[in-house]
Amino acid sequence: MLEIRDLSVDYAGVIAVEGVSLIAGDGRITTLVGANGAGKSTTLKAVSGLVPARQGQILFEGEPLFGLKPEAIVARGICHVPEGRGLFPYMSVLDNLLTGAHLRKDPAGIRDDLEKVFHYFPILREHRHRVARNFSGGQQQMIAIGRGIMSRPRLFLFDEPSIGLAPLIVREVLNTIATMAREDKRAVLLVEQNANLALDIASDAYVMELGHITLSGSARDVKANEGVRKAYLGL
Repeated sequence: MLEIRDLSVDYAGVIAVEGVSLIAGDGRITTLVGANGAGKSTTLKAVSGLVPARQGQILFEGEPLFGLKPEAIVARGICHVPEGRGLFPYMSVLDNLLTGAHLRKDPAGIRDDLEKVFHYFPILREHRHRVARNFSGGQQQMIAIGRGIMSRPRLFLFDEPSIGLAPLIVREVLNTIATMAREDKRAVLLVEQNANLALDIASDAYVMELGHITLSGSARDVKANEGVRKAYLGL
C-alpha cells in the first residue's frame, strides 16, 4: 500500500528525517515510535505533501507521490488526521464531518459512511447539530477521525490521536482505529505518544531516533526489545 524509500527531509538546512524507509500494508497498523523531535510527524507530513522531501521515494499503490499537491494526495486516497485535530470550531459536528467528503460524488456512499461514523461514535449522532468548539478534547478527536472516515481513504495517517486526552478516552480512540483497520481493511500509519498502547494495537513498528529508523519489526518484537522497554515504555 505505502512504501517509503530512503526519505530525507530538511528545514532550512537542518535535517529532520534522513534515509527513512518503511512499509505500511492493507488492514495493518504500522506505528512509528520515538521521542519528541525524532522526525515522526515530519514523515507523515512528507507523505501527505505538507513538507517537501529532499530525496527518496514515496509510493502509494505503486505510484509516486512526490511533486503532488496535498489535495491531489487526498484524492488518491490518503487521509491525514493531524495533531491538534484542525476542526472548524464554529461549524456543527455534522458539517465538520461532511467536509471530509467534499471530493466525493456518491451521495449513497456518503450516507453509509456517515452512519459508520455514528456507529463508531454514537455521541456524535446525538449531538450532530452542536458546534464543534463546545465538545471535550476526546469528542473533538472523534470528530476528526470521523471526518477522515468520510473521505473514504485507503490509507490513514494519524498524528498523535491521543494527545491531551483522558486515559479512558485514549483507549477508546485507539481501539476504534484498530477496528477500522481490521474491519475496513485500511492501511494505518500511526504516530502516537502512548507507545505502550500503540504497540498493543499495531502489527508492525519502527523506532525513530534523531531522524533515523533504528529498529523495526513486528510490534510484538519491538515491544519486547529491552531498549524500547526502557526508553519508551517505562519498564
